Amino acid sequence: MEVCILELFDKAGVFKRFNMNNKKTLVLGASANPSRYSYLAINMLREKGHDVTAIGRRIGKVHDVEIKAEEQPVENLDTVTLYLNANNQKPYYDYIFSLKPKRIIFNPGAENQELAALAKEKSILPQHACTLVLLSTGQY
Repeated sequence: MEVCILELFDKAGVFKRFNMNNKKTLVLGASANPSRYSYLAINMLREKGHDVTAIGRRIGKVHDVEIKAEEQPVENLDTVTLYLNANNQKPYYDYIFSLKPKRIIFNPGAENQELAALAKEKSILPQHACTLVLLSTGQY
């Protein structure tokens, strides 16, 4: 997929760059530890121009993204990408569904048939895939 970038000046004369293919993403299970896949995913999502909200056990920062320890409101969410095992996902079910994402990505180790079935019932696409691979191959 090609990335469509719109460049323009705003009303204040400040140069802005917009990714027209931006898929607002919630990274659930985010970590500021550079050896974790969630850390790599946040970096790659930002490099590709996607807006990211990150929630993890500990607060921190990855790239320009603040990792919060509490649930955050997210408007017009496209994707939830999970880096939590099935047991650790359960407390987030209501939160995830309240955000009305278009899809939920179950990264390796985050597989959860129960959540995937509930997502399907709510017309949310469950996708068993790796966010890093999807981004690297232009399939995100």
